[in-house]
Amino acid sequence: MSLILERGWDEVSVQDVCARADVGRSTFYVHFADKEDALFSGFDDLHATLAGLSRESTPFSFVLPLVEHALENVRVFRAIVGRKSGPKMQAGFFRVVHQLVTADLATLGVADEDRERLSRFLSGGFVEVLMGFLDRPAKVEPATVASSYVRFANAAMAMCRRVAKAASPAAFTPKHAPRRRP
Repeated sequence: MSLILERGWDEVSVQDVCARADVGRSTFYVHFADKEDALFSGFDDLHATLAGLSRESTPFSFVLPLVEHALENVRVFRAIVGRKSGPKMQAGFFRVVHQLVTADLATLGVADEDRERLSRFLSGGFVEVLMGFLDRPAKVEPATVASSYVRFANAAMAMCRRVAKAASPAAFTPKHAPRRRP
C-alpha cells in the first residue's frame, strides 16, 4: 500500500512490489497473475467480511462498516479506488459493492428481472456518495452518510415496486369493457 501512496497505482510495477516485499518475481506469479490480481485479492477479503455482516443483520448493513473503513484508510482508499485511480481498480471496487447490494436485494425479494438494474443503480449511487464523503469527511459523520444512503436505497426500492405494480398486466386491464359506439 505504501508504494501506491508514494507513486500512484499506475506507476507501481510488479518488480516494485516484489522488491518492497522482498520476494522474487516467480514467487509473486505463483500467487497472482498480475498486480491487479494482487489488489483484487484484497477486494475479495473485503467482500467476504462485509458479506458476513449482511447475512447476520439487516439489508445494507455493510454500508456503515465500509464507510468507516474507507474513512480510517482514506489516503489508501483514494489511491486505490478514488477518482485518480485506474479504471480496473474502480471496477473492482464497484464489483464488491454490486455483489453486496445484489445479495441484499435478493434477500429483500426484489424480482429477478429488476434486481440487476436496481443493483447497478444503487451500487453506483453508493460509490458516488462514498467518494463525495471522502472528499469532505470532516463535515459529516459516517453514520449520517450510511443512514442517508440506506434511506435513498429504500426510496429507490419503493419506487421500483410502485413502477412494477403499475406496469403489471392487471394495471392495464380495463375495469369495464369498453363501450362500442353504434
